[in-house]
Amino acid sequence: MMQHYPVKVLQIGEGNFLRGFFDWMISECNKQGHFQGSIVVTQPRPTGKGKIEKLKQQDGLYTLMIRGFKNGEKVDNKEIISVFSKAIDPYEEWDEFLALSQNPTLEFVVSNTTEAGLKYQPIPWEEGVPIESFPGRLTAFLYQRYLFFNGETEKGLIMLPCELLERNGDMLKQCVLQHSRDWELPKSFMDWVDQNNLFLNSLVDRIVTGFPAKEAEELFASWEYEDSLLNTAEPYHLWAIEGDPSFDQRLPLKQSGLNVHWVKDLVPYQMRKVRILNGSHTLMAPLGILSGLEEVKQVIDHPDFNRFLRQAIKEEIIPSLPFDRNEMIKYGESVMERFMNPFVHHRLADISLNSVSKFKVRLLPTLEDYFEKKDRLPVCVVRAFAGLIRFYKVQKVKGNYVGESFGGKEYVVKDDVKTIEFFKEQWLRYEAEEISLKQLVETLLGNQHLWGKDLNKFSALVDELCYHLEVMLR
Repeated sequence: MMQHYPVKVLQIGEGNFLRGFFDWMISECNKQGHFQGSIVVTQPRPTGKGKIEKLKQQDGLYTLMIRGFKNGEKVDNKEIISVFSKAIDPYEEWDEFLALSQNPTLEFVVSNTTEAGLKYQPIPWEEGVPIESFPGRLTAFLYQRYLFFNGETEKGLIMLPCELLERNGDMLKQCVLQHSRDWELPKSFMDWVDQNNLFLNSLVDRIVTGFPAKEAEELFASWEYEDSLLNTAEPYHLWAIEGDPSFDQRLPLKQSGLNVHWVKDLVPYQMRKVRILNGSHTLMAPLGILSGLEEVKQVIDHPDFNRFLRQAIKEEIIPSLPFDRNEMIKYGESVMERFMNPFVHHRLADISLNSVSKFKVRLLPTLEDYFEKKDRLPVCVVRAFAGLIRFYKVQKVKGNYVGESFGGKEYVVKDDVKTIEFFKEQWLRYEAEEISLKQLVETLLGNQHLWGKDLNKFSALVDELCYHLEVMLR
């Protein structure tokens, strides 16, 4: 049955992530009697029509399985989530979507439209015609609300974007104001948006693995029902929201025991996630693939790699961060526990996508900060850097850039074509004996387009990279 609670949330995003993260949280709050609100869900783009239809067919219900480890204990829970009071396809039910703006109990708009969905693009607004972009659609929605309630200050909404972009709330607000200017909406509306609506920056973290295709039939047989919207997630979850802690009275996530933090500044949360969690992924992916491994779990189960990763986190990444060491070690341990989850099949090939730009954002700052503090280079990060350079030793085969692992296994490198071609060219020159290995490394490090600076300035980096590469080439 669709939930009978009053509608408090408009959710833009019908996908696995929000259903395994935010909707599960609201379910927890409702179970404890803290929120007593329901969600109207809509899809951000026309391709989501199928899931909206299925939600309607299943009365808004779906099964969520949470599996993995938490504080060393194995977790394997299954529950039916019932938080939706309505599912609306805004492309076919545009008037119904806009009519929701008149709901007096509505308080929040939560979105996950992917990074590509949260950006400004100039578009016209015609009466009765659905707006395809999420920020454009939100602008029209807010304008209808403003008109209906005559600009009442109390009727502003709180936007909580979950897209993985820095300052996502600020970005969304700028888009809404830009559309308002494009469409020549009244200044009084723009003032209402600016002063009476909140666009909160937030950072989300949970691995939601979606429909478990390999084991679904077996599960359905044991449950004696089928669920085409079955979803799976890890136990770990974090939501850091830049907003006043008093908001927890209205959206009681923290008081319901969830790992949600209302904070003054998101930067520490973003920085530790990028440097420790994402940095570990980028440390392991090229080296893991070169060693013939395919998934994160295999890396963790490999004693040498496990040791290497723990050493990198504890002795190099954490000391380079300006935060409390004990807190960071605790976070680092939670990251390793998440990597051990036997139910998450996280492919190294997926993590290795755009590895050069990922290295620049996730590991280069560790190398720089560590060097500045200790006046020496971080051994594990340098080894990973060498692994990255060796990983991009590729040839073009049938339109793909193909490399060869230490054991002769082929893999495909996916990145910006210019970037791959630059590496490929240097490796070809090295193989043709036009340049030495040292010259190859110096040329790569000197490419400011790749790194934003000339990395030859770090004394000994060239020599250390050459040492590791010589071992790898043997």
